[in-house]
Amino acid sequence: MPASSVDTFLACSIMIVLVLSVMTGLSRTLHPYLNDLSQENDNERYQQLTEYMLLNSGTPSNWGSMPDTVPSSFGLALAGSLNPYELDIDKVSRLNNENLHSITYLQLLESAGIHDAALRIEIKTLFDLSMNLTSSLLGQNETTYNFAFSTKKSGLPISATLRCYVVARNHVQSVNSSTSSDGNGLIGVTIPNSANGTALLVAFAKAQPKMMAFNVYSFSHNSSTPKPNRTFTRLSPLNYVLNVSFLYPQEEILMAKVFTYSYIFNLTQIAMDSQSAQCNFPRLLDSSPMVLIMTGFNGSSYFAEWVSYPQVPLEIGANMDGPNRESRVVSLTYIVSINFVFYEFIIRWAG
Repeated sequence: MPASSVDTFLACSIMIVLVLSVMTGLSRTLHPYLNDLSQENDNERYQQLTEYMLLNSGTPSNWGSMPDTVPSSFGLALAGSLNPYELDIDKVSRLNNENLHSITYLQLLESAGIHDAALRIEIKTLFDLSMNLTSSLLGQNETTYNFAFSTKKSGLPISATLRCYVVARNHVQSVNSSTSSDGNGLIGVTIPNSANGTALLVAFAKAQPKMMAFNVYSFSHNSSTPKPNRTFTRLSPLNYVLNVSFLYPQEEILMAKVFTYSYIFNLTQIAMDSQSAQCNFPRLLDSSPMVLIMTGFNGSSYFAEWVSYPQVPLEIGANMDGPNRESRVVSLTYIVSINFVFYEFIIRWAG
């Protein structure tokens, strides 16, 4: 299928799914846990259970933004939303075990009232954005880095517009580019040589107004190989507050910002002690995921770490691919929206 046809196919597929979503909106009134679904076949039963999770907000309806609350009934929908399959950014983020306030798989099952089945949930962007450092050129005062980009959906290339940011210590530079019909693109960024340490390239790709992907590439700038993300801090966004846990003593924050496709904002520090900090960030009306970045110094090296909000991609649940699994697995896929962006929600059930 030609690349241009792939773009058209994707756009049409999304519209079809949205129309079907509206048609099934009446299932919001369904309460499968109070109905006798044991007589239904597996496909129908699991579909109704899934749609209840996606179309209801749970109890309490704002459980996602309450860090110490485990829902008494499980639902991921944004409370008060009139749009089917619009999920709450905090409920989704609390499914990611890297979040300080995540719920466990057992808590999910108990709050959903599921006692006779296993499940696994995966949430990810609708297409993939990958990037690689291809070359660098050291100058007298600055270094130029060149990156290659690729945008694909299910292995097929798609074209997208790109908004990229390079971050090193307090230095930030933005660059616009795109990937062509073959899904490939190039950009170059420059960093002052004085801003040595770990650097990050943050990239957002937009294929349709609400169809986006993002990625973050860590690389060394006049320094040793960067440590893996989450080596120095644990970053947990919730209710538009970034909760920071310091993993080394005497860490110093140099910069904290939130990045989207269209905006960059500073985070406002509201609390800090030797082991943790909290920073507010604005509720941006941008059809884009958010990437929160913190740069700092731990006494021996400069670091840069990040977290996305919503905290996707994520997976939670039982292993459905084990060699000893005998149960039949039912897989269901939905297009959902989180903060004006479409994502793919995949759930697998096994009885």
